[in-house]
Amino acid sequence: MQRDERAVRRDGAAETGDTWSDLADTPYRVDRDRIVVSPFFARLGGVTQVVSAAGSGLLHNRLTHSLKVAQVARAVADRLVDSPVSAELIAKFGGLDPDVAEAAALAHDLGHPPFGHLGEQVLDRIARHRFGLADGFEGNAQSFRIITTTDVRGPSAIGLDLTAAVRAAVLKYPWARLHRPDPHPSTMPNPPRGAAEPKDAPGTGSAKFSAYLTELDDVAQARAPFVGRIEPWQQTIEASVMDTADDIAYAIHDLQDFHRIGVLQHAPVAAELGQWLSRALELAEMDSAKLAADERKPGHSLELLRRRMHARDAWIVDDDAFAAAVARVRADLVDGLLAQSFDGSIEAEQATAVFSARWTSRLVEGMVVLESPTTRSGHVTLRPAQWHEVAVLKFVHRHFVLLRPELALHQRGQASLLTTLVDALDAWLGDRDETSRLPRRLHDLVELAHAEFTELAATAPELLVGATGEQVGGADAIRGLARGRAVIDFVSSLTDAQAVALLDALSGRSSQPWSDSFVL
Repeated sequence: MQRDERAVRRDGAAETGDTWSDLADTPYRVDRDRIVVSPFFARLGGVTQVVSAAGSGLLHNRLTHSLKVAQVARAVADRLVDSPVSAELIAKFGGLDPDVAEAAALAHDLGHPPFGHLGEQVLDRIARHRFGLADGFEGNAQSFRIITTTDVRGPSAIGLDLTAAVRAAVLKYPWARLHRPDPHPSTMPNPPRGAAEPKDAPGTGSAKFSAYLTELDDVAQARAPFVGRIEPWQQTIEASVMDTADDIAYAIHDLQDFHRIGVLQHAPVAAELGQWLSRALELAEMDSAKLAADERKPGHSLELLRRRMHARDAWIVDDDAFAAAVARVRADLVDGLLAQSFDGSIEAEQATAVFSARWTSRLVEGMVVLESPTTRSGHVTLRPAQWHEVAVLKFVHRHFVLLRPELALHQRGQASLLTTLVDALDAWLGDRDETSRLPRRLHDLVELAHAEFTELAATAPELLVGATGEQVGGADAIRGLARGRAVIDFVSSLTDAQAVALLDALSGRSSQPWSDSFVL
């Protein structure tokens, strides 16, 4: 029987093995089960999606978000697999198994730190500027590190020992921040989404990436079955399904959340979309500087979005499709869902359920497989009409939820908390009188990271550069990098509540002894 390279596990085996307690009898179902029983998956129930869900059953957390992404990913995969039009292209580019797409969706946010994307930004800044880690921190890369390295529930206690297909499907951005692959996608004339360097931080590498330097061997092994089928910087078919499912869930369910708690209001959303529809030609002729200066006026921000889409995604953007998308969102979201405030009644619950189901169905049905996609798209993407609709839905979420001042106020406090927590743990690591009483998991993470960086120094020293690009070497420097990565690994694996409680304990504000075994 021919060996299925997609089913090869991290340890090199092609079977699950008789000595391990897997319940499923197919390799990709085994992967799904291993992810679901991981403590890193369970902790997502206590991690912020956009704002903290503590005390509210109305808001998604990272766990419920991941479950819905998995639901959408499986629906998309099932639909594409059953389509005779797509079958040949899917086989050409490496295959599509619904179990793989579902498993990748369940795993895609495992590395998400406390307090949502705010936590990601804070830990990245600390990792680069305080600890000199050129990789910094990135939630997608942390997810890949968990499934290949820091989770210990696999047979070898190194990662989850997942198949190549699932590990490759988790690689939403299949490159490192710097160096790999070579040439790096950030140097392309029109880089893939996320591959370009931030404009305000030149020389720091890609804004988004899915692997740290310590996991490059795992990337190569996971991608080996796809060599010659897709470009080194391209997502696998299953990764494209997961990525687009994530966009769909984010665009629909977060809007639903903030309608339910009364944050997303009818009047401002109606004004923004309505003004743009009635003044589209006038706004299109307006000077960009004046448009930006008056961004708070209704319709102006939506016009700025249209222009950014032309600049970034000329391959698909179309003004007629954009106008149709704005009109559809206005009719269905503004004149439909938001027209009546959410009051917890049966009618209100039904309205949100119908809105979610209708939009999910429309977007799932809009998925297609492309033979020669642009660098800005995977092989699986949305048709133009649905692509524009997702862009408008995400705009509404960002403009009317994420940019609210009260959210910024809340997040500034969370940023301060995370920074102080990292400082406290780093100080503990530096206290020679207390090293024997470190939390065991933090101690183990330091040893793991030290072994990784020592091996890199011996085998690929050119990869070891500091946050400012200087070569790193010597025992002290290696210990410093390991200490930094271990602290970041440790803090990023906490829930929101664990981060708060741990800082309270470290600062003497808690009168109760600590008893959380996952932390200690």
